[in-house]
Amino acid sequence: MERITEGMLQARVDYLNKIKGFTPETVKYNTVGAFRLDYAYGGVALEQVLTDGGGVSDVFNAGHVPKRELWYRLNAFIAGVTGNY
Repeated sequence: MERITEGMLQARVDYLNKIKGFTPETVKYNTVGAFRLDYAYGGVALEQVLTDGGGVSDVFNAGHVPKRELWYRLNAFIAGVTGNY
């Protein structure tokens, strides 16, 4: 299996934001409701912005995980949101 890159993850998050009605121009670091990636501790987490002040929620409540693990979770999440199983 190919290596999962930051660019691949970001493209999926961009797609998720598009599904939820956010355009690339409207998604800023603190856009309420938008999704973003957070890198720390050698891993990555999917966060959703909850407040104008930058308060976020870890969507999967899993902390920072390896990129491949987030890739699988993110694709499953998108399938659930779109209804395309």
